[in-house]
Amino acid sequence: MSDLYERDVYRWAQEQAAALRKAANTGSNLPIDWENVAEEIESVGRSEKHELENRLLVLINHLLKWQFQPDRRGKSWRLTIREQRRRIDRHLRSNPTLAANLDAIIAEVYGDAREEASDQTDLPENTFPASCPYTAAEILDLDWFPSE
Repeated sequence: MSDLYERDVYRWAQEQAAALRKAANTGSNLPIDWENVAEEIESVGRSEKHELENRLLVLINHLLKWQFQPDRRGKSWRLTIREQRRRIDRHLRSNPTLAANLDAIIAEVYGDAREEASDQTDLPENTFPASCPYTAAEILDLDWFPSE
């Protein structure tokens, strides 16, 4: 089974899912590749966190640009900010454990968002605060935008 996992993870996943369903329905003791099943399940969790991190990075980057380049504010920045907020809200509703760790995740991604904002604006990185100047509530509030 582990060999199939190495060669064709999709097929392996399909077979494992079928075996799990059959075992659940019949109560039989089918051979399950438990270690790789556990690994795949863990990777789903990592993917969910990674999705949130990516969306927060884009959102915080745009909030920084909005605040520190007021003369460049435009409809596309506003739309990106609102879209990321909506998608993050949906993602957090379906992953409540991530919502409980939101402050820590924001702290993790802030440095990258700050660096990207600097790269995209040509402003020195020290233009932007060393730690995130926004609360989680502000970041997610559909109507909140940072002032100059």
